Amino acid sequence: MTAPVRVAVPRKGRPLEAVLDRFAARADATAVADDVVSTLRYEKAVAKGEQSDDRGVYDRLAAYSEPSNSHRPDFTLLRDARAGKPRRIVFDSLTLDVDGTPVQLVGREEPFRALRTHEFALGFDSADLVLEEVVELRPEPLTSIADVNDRIDPVDTDVRVVSGLGDTVYHTLLATPSVQRDVAAPELDREFLAAYEGEICISPRYERLVEAVLGTDATDGVSFVYPDGGREEEAAIADTGVGVYLTVTGSTARDHGLDLGERLFPSETVLMENQCEADGEDVAAAKRALATEPTETAIPPQ
Repeated sequence: MTAPVRVAVPRKGRPLEAVLDRFAARADATAVADDVVSTLRYEKAVAKGEQSDDRGVYDRLAAYSEPSNSHRPDFTLLRDARAGKPRRIVFDSLTLDVDGTPVQLVGREEPFRALRTHEFALGFDSADLVLEEVVELRPEPLTSIADVNDRIDPVDTDVRVVSGLGDTVYHTLLATPSVQRDVAAPELDREFLAAYEGEICISPRYERLVEAVLGTDATDGVSFVYPDGGREEEAAIADTGVGVYLTVTGSTARDHGLDLGERLFPSETVLMENQCEADGEDVAAAKRALATEPTETAIPPQ
């Protein structure tokens, strides 16, 4: 039997659900994908105290996992970062047939870094991590996922983005009406930022990403500040006057008196490859099957 193509995937959360949706469509695996998603959502609710279960965590793990059957999902335990560091059940592995090619999904805490260290040829992770770690900062802004590969120094990594999955939310420019009046810019967009000088409130883990997305010209004359620990980001941005934050509907931002401006950059799960490891017809076949059909987020061939 042909060895499966191993693909690194997130262990939990929205990015993993986007990956499972893609495999459900490509591998006729809707039932097993739904099984993984519902299990992890339930376990998240248990971990947060929103659900209770008389079974211990090891009993639940044994009930979910079938390691002797690679075509059923397998789960594992991780220490959660919350107080007390409770054990959390997360995704571990699953093997599926994708257009005749066996593909093994392997859960990793940081799939992008697993590709960077040559553990995998293919993997899925958030495009945000690529921006945070390897894209070059330039005077001009980075506006689309299709331009990410042009910003990656080949000396830094062999990993390149193949395409996005379309599970898009946006890093959005937010500001209070009073600051907009002070700047006197007609729109809340990058031109507004070029004229603005002062503080911009962002999540601390996104500083390099925001610099790449805005461009170093636009960030000249501004300083980044961060929400106090545990405080809602939209509330901190309202106090600062200007900020960049991930938005879906923007309703919470509006509740804090913020206007939604330009959608600066899509936050999306992406398929990536390590170009040094992506040899062989099986890997090429898996990549072709899993990549997005041509869309605005697809990456041109390298």
